[in-house]
Amino acid sequence: MKNRLEELRKQNGIKQEDLASALEVSRQTIGSLENGRYNPSIILAFKIARFFGLTIEDIFIYEEEEK
Repeated sequence: MKNRLEELRKQNGIKQEDLASALEVSRQTIGSLENGRYNPSIILAFKIARFFGLTIEDIFIYEEEEK
């Protein structure tokens, strides 16, 4: 799943460490989310959206795979 997390974080001048602390996750988790290696739990997705004052859909882009 694609996301705009890195873009939003940089626009707001927030370091990975600071975002991780605010969301109560590790900096590695933030890096993995930004690189698309990890999809967040629904709870973490809500926390991220709330932190930035956006909806989950504004941050995470779900693209269905073609069958």
